Amino acid sequence: MTEKPASKPMSEKNTQTGGISFKRSSNVVAVASGKGGVGKTWFSITLANALSNMGKRVLLFDGDLGLANVDVQLGLMPKRDLNDVIRGRLGIDKVIQRYEEGNFDIVAGRSGQASLSALPSQRLALLRDQLMDISSEYDVVIADLGAGVDRTVRMLSATANQTMLITTDEPTSLTDAYAFIKLGNAAGMSKNVNIVVNMASSVREGEKTYKTLLKACENFLRVSPPLAGMIRVDAKVKETIRSQTPILIRSPNADASVDVEKIAKSVWANIENATRRAG
Repeated sequence: MTEKPASKPMSEKNTQTGGISFKRSSNVVAVASGKGGVGKTWFSITLANALSNMGKRVLLFDGDLGLANVDVQLGLMPKRDLNDVIRGRLGIDKVIQRYEEGNFDIVAGRSGQASLSALPSQRLALLRDQLMDISSEYDVVIADLGAGVDRTVRMLSATANQTMLITTDEPTSLTDAYAFIKLGNAAGMSKNVNIVVNMASSVREGEKTYKTLLKACENFLRVSPPLAGMIRVDAKVKETIRSQTPILIRSPNADASVDVEKIAKSVWANIENATRRAG
């Protein structure tokens, strides 16, 4: 991360992504990552479960267009999915599936459908608008986005009041997380990004990872994305993924479970604050 420091921060006025203006919904939470393999979908599922355990009405939207796997991690075989919405066959409300074990709703994606990841801007904007419309029926909508920083990810992230950016201590993960923040900053979206350090070997190492990313952002971009929380490395995570069962159901007292529950409380507090400001 060796760049020339920015002379001044970017403005958030008249924000656009890909030439299309956007508005944010106070209860939409995007989950993103600069690269794959950092536990983004696992975190999305666990966060949805944690918020539902708090008594919130939660929708988990699998927005990883082309490489969707929320349904796989939960052992579901949906009859309808996001492909039906994008093709105009059904409205988003018609593809919502209840996940009874976790007490939250799901909009499943379509794995292996490469064309979904290259949607025309108008189709993508329509999908975004439907997501925002349906968000009024829930306390929280969690959008599990694809890894990377492509146009689809940036546009869907732009609808969210909070974007939880997942990273680990791996250099490639940190570099790609920085790239995500840099592109978001150029589009005026940097203020809604919160960092989640996953698979931290200890609290101290998690803080070290966050400070490495923070230093690069402050030096080169003049932005300071806050730390939403850290999730300790936990063998129970792999066990629950293999069993296709959320960790809060299979191992509710595991370190990773406790850590995500703390983040969920912070997420909800931010939603309440944003709702009060909007009202």
